[in-house]
Amino acid sequence: MAVELKDIDGGNVLEVQLTGRLVKEDYDAFVPAVERFVKQRGRIRVLVEMYDFHGWTAGALWEDTRFGVRHFSDIERLAMVGERKWQQGMAMFCRPFTTATVRYFDHSQADEARAWITGK
Repeated sequence: MAVELKDIDGGNVLEVQLTGRLVKEDYDAFVPAVERFVKQRGRIRVLVEMYDFHGWTAGALWEDTRFGVRHFSDIERLAMVGERKWQQGMAMFCRPFTTATVRYFDHSQADEARAWITGK
């Protein structure tokens, strides 16, 4: 699976690690897990870390768009940690699909991203 989820400290922060290329089937596990998390915690904060991430297939991109529309106001903050210039552009692309405050961080700023997402 190209997606790994981690609950951070039992709070409202969910860490998502992306690797490789996302396919539609990745969303079959990812979406229900996030929906359970939102149901349990309310508005959440999400830290997305991309390692050797190569994007989405067309089917996965459609699922990602549907996810964004369905959870438009469920995410309070979104931190995206990446390693390539196009990944920084993804942070800007996400903004119209969420009410979350979205920030991009380079991998060298991962600690800063964690501090920002947790509010510490």
